[in-house]
Amino acid sequence: MAQAADTARRPRVAAGTLAVLYPDIGEPYRKVFTEILEGIEDQTQSRVHGYPVAASADPAELQATLKNSGCRVVIALGRQGLKTASGLDLPLGMVVGGVSSVPEADKLNGISLTPDPALLFTHLKNLMPGVRRVIVVYNPHTNEPLMKLARETARAQGLELLTLEATDLAGAVRRYESALASADGRRDAFWLPPDPLTVDEGVIMPMLLRESWNRNIAIFSSSILHVRKGALFALYPNNFELGRDLATLALARLNGDTARRGVAPLRAVRTALNTRSASHMGLNISTSQQRSFDAIFPEP
Repeated sequence: MAQAADTARRPRVAAGTLAVLYPDIGEPYRKVFTEILEGIEDQTQSRVHGYPVAASADPAELQATLKNSGCRVVIALGRQGLKTASGLDLPLGMVVGGVSSVPEADKLNGISLTPDPALLFTHLKNLMPGVRRVIVVYNPHTNEPLMKLARETARAQGLELLTLEATDLAGAVRRYESALASADGRRDAFWLPPDPLTVDEGVIMPMLLRESWNRNIAIFSSSILHVRKGALFALYPNNFELGRDLATLALARLNGDTARRGVAPLRAVRTALNTRSASHMGLNISTSQQRSFDAIFPEP
């Protein structure tokens, strides 16, 4: 037994062969990347060197540092981590994480910050079994791949997905106003994808929260802040578990599996529920159901 325990604790990567690049930013955002790094180290059972990178970072200096340490694979976190890693010569490439959308995702390998629509729709149906249609306003320039996946997922779960395109703020407002006017709270729900344009915090969110409350229409999201403001529920990243999943992809590359392509949606999630919104909509959320959520708002 002691030998088995010792084997379980043995590092799964040689020192220096795996490195993590993440944006050089302050708290509270740095904490996100620190938690991801902790998950990476837990999965690899070894200390992994993390490099905070600023926009002004010298690629040549970083390249030399990584080469001297024997680095073969990089886990690139956040947009700055991805941008920096893209300019490096890495023997076995990189794994991408900590970004909501990735250009040319089919050419990369990693996990996005956007929750898997399958998980979102499953949670929606658990809370509101009567829902038949999900309405989403989205920017096709950033979220078309997500919508393609969501359409397939909705079809598999017996849901109709109404996707409404908007490429500017005024267009998004018009789309929401039209959709809200014809929505039925007994069968419809609004999905807010990660998108600063169609889910604008200053214009869209106040209008949508107000109108959805007045019309008893559910909103669900991938932002815990939206639940705090009144959305029914959200799925948001479990940073530690995301780190473990990213490490698994990196270990596969170190073991020779470099052909894998694609950026998968996030499945390592936490859950948040707004009980006030649920009560307002007449939903009966049992105590045991509430216990299954990681965060409850309004906070007791």
